[in-house]
Amino acid sequence: MKIYNYNGASKNRIGEKVLQLRKAEGLSQKDLAARLQTEGYDFTDLTILRIEKGQRFVPDYEVVLIAKCFHVSTDYLLGVSDK
Repeated sequence: MKIYNYNGASKNRIGEKVLQLRKAEGLSQKDLAARLQTEGYDFTDLTILRIEKGQRFVPDYEVVLIAKCFHVSTDYLLGVSDK
């Protein structure tokens, strides 16, 4: 699946927010992956790294899960609102 636009920009819109939220909570990528795994999803620290770098497509159900994990709205993660 192609995750970059024709101009090279990533289609992954949540990576920077995930990075900011993770660091604000003092979590490592491995800690965040473990937290998401408790919800029954297959995340690894490499998955988190790829999301944060904009190298991985993030399906809608994962956006919802990550938003719930950080207690923010999906609109916030997607850059539509300020929280």
